[in-house]
Amino acid sequence: MNSLKNLFLLFISVSLLNSCYSFTGSSLKDEKTVQINEFPNNAPLVNPTLSQQFSTDIQNRFLQRTTLKGTKSNPDILIEGEITDYSIMPTNISSTTQQTSAGTIQQSQNKLTITIKVHYENKLHPDLSFDRTYMDEAAFNSDLSQADIEASQVRLVTERIINKIFNDIVANW
Repeated sequence: MNSLKNLFLLFISVSLLNSCYSFTGSSLKDEKTVQINEFPNNAPLVNPTLSQQFSTDIQNRFLQRTTLKGTKSNPDILIEGEITDYSIMPTNISSTTQQTSAGTIQQSQNKLTITIKVHYENKLHPDLSFDRTYMDEAAFNSDLSQADIEASQVRLVTERIINKIFNDIVANW
């Protein structure tokens, strides 16, 4: 009986706290529609799925986490850009070691870097419009296959870039 009472009190407390919280940092006030164009991959090294994956992920972010509606004509907000860099480069030898019968082996790492150029146009509030370049990277063990890199590291890096873009546009941070 006591645990049921505690559970009920917890539920009431969480409900009250939830109703008191409001997200007030949004810079989107009057905007109702958004058009997000495909981000072509113009990097020297082309990941064949990156353009479609990034374009879909950024569209989903804005349509699922804002009240904006997608449109193809006369949007309040236009987001477009291009992928300008996709590179995988060797980095320093990592501190990760592996014991073998021949002794200690240090594993090498690679670094994935993705750079995206973004044009944001707010037709209702032109002073908020901008052109910016976003870059992020992830280090990983060099023994990962190309499929593993694309499944995990590319997803991680693009998610971070989309977070930065979203925060710059919606959260106005």
